[in-house]
Amino acid sequence: MQKSVVIERVGHSPTLNTVLMVEETLEKAGEPITLAELKRQLPRKTMHSTLVQVLDYLQESGKILITTKGIVWIFAQRAEIEAMKNRGIQL
Repeated sequence: MQKSVVIERVGHSPTLNTVLMVEETLEKAGEPITLAELKRQLPRKTMHSTLVQVLDYLQESGKILITTKGIVWIFAQRAEIEAMKNRGIQL
């Protein structure tokens, strides 16, 4: 009797440097940016599938929104949130 062996392919995972590079580029953009424009603005080329994984992670963690107009950075640093509270902006 022959056993069948199932080989599961493990996909490439983005490095921390890649995630940080994408975060920095989106944060500096300051407005919605298309995927094509994001690819052009990145300092290093990134495989499409890797970039999509990073964007999925950033959206799931609440740092970006992916809309019909593009990708927009929405994460506010803790200091910015405290400053808003001090100015009386209701969160």
